[in-house]
Amino acid sequence: MLPGEIVKQVRRIQVTTGRQVADVLAGAYSSVFKGRGVEFDEVRPYVPGDDVRSIDWNVTARMGEPFIKRYVEERQLTVLMLVDLSASQDFGSDRRSKRDAAVELSALIAFSAINNDDKVGLLLFDSEVVSYIPPRKGQRHALRVVREVLAPEATREGDAPFAWRSLATTVRERLASLVRRHRSRGEKKTDIAAALDFCRRVLPRRAVLFLVSDFLDADYIDGLRLTNRRHDVVAVRVSDRHERLMPDIGLATLRDAETGAMRLVDTSSANFRTAIEEGFIAHQDVQDREFARSKIDVIDIDASDDVLDPLVRFFRMRERRNRRG
Repeated sequence: MLPGEIVKQVRRIQVTTGRQVADVLAGAYSSVFKGRGVEFDEVRPYVPGDDVRSIDWNVTARMGEPFIKRYVEERQLTVLMLVDLSASQDFGSDRRSKRDAAVELSALIAFSAINNDDKVGLLLFDSEVVSYIPPRKGQRHALRVVREVLAPEATREGDAPFAWRSLATTVRERLASLVRRHRSRGEKKTDIAAALDFCRRVLPRRAVLFLVSDFLDADYIDGLRLTNRRHDVVAVRVSDRHERLMPDIGLATLRDAETGAMRLVDTSSANFRTAIEEGFIAHQDVQDREFARSKIDVIDIDASDDVLDPLVRFFRMRERRNRRG
């Protein structure tokens, strides 16, 4: 995507998502993430008049004299978006790719945070950390975040958002495009654990982490649990309906975007299409159980559908849960 096209895209996203934030998300975001109370700061020696309920009994036992926990009011929130740029994110069977949906979702979150005077940052990753923008405040910073998600490699060619025209024709074009990109810049796999490890090292204080990915990865659950102990991790799972509902286009050669593995399949077989759908559902069921055990909230985004409604539902769910205490 050329620089001029990037600017136009950022402006379009700013106008569209800015209206949605002002009209729909502003109050929901504030009610969920603000007014979170106090945050632990340090321990100090007890002095007469201190609330005895604040005594840190572990430190007191070690030091032989009473110490209390000191808290500070948590006035400002830090939001960090971790966005998956692996090759599988480029897939899209309708009007946009999974990465396009991630861009719009990231813009909604970024402008909501900035509108609420919070800090927002960005971490882009595939098999490694691609780039990191530390959390800051301000409209210009939010626009930079959107621009980076939209075009992390501004000079890259052939990466324009993909939309299917004629299904059979496009499958062939998609395969050819992926082969060209593989030859030119290699495969981009997913390493969620590495991205989470980076976050734990660079974020000194508690933050809200929106992990935006299709989660086509393994061995990341332990890192997710560890990160969620310190931070508030929200999994944003981006998928495409044709990853679950395989269209009938006859014989087709399918290629794994991240591993390069290729397979000739007969998509006209009802058994094959059923196996694809059942496998997709089973995979997500396993993820759902792992997320639940790790106390991770999930937002499901369909790349071919609206991203605002799932975000609103998430905010309302969080608000109800906060009210219940």
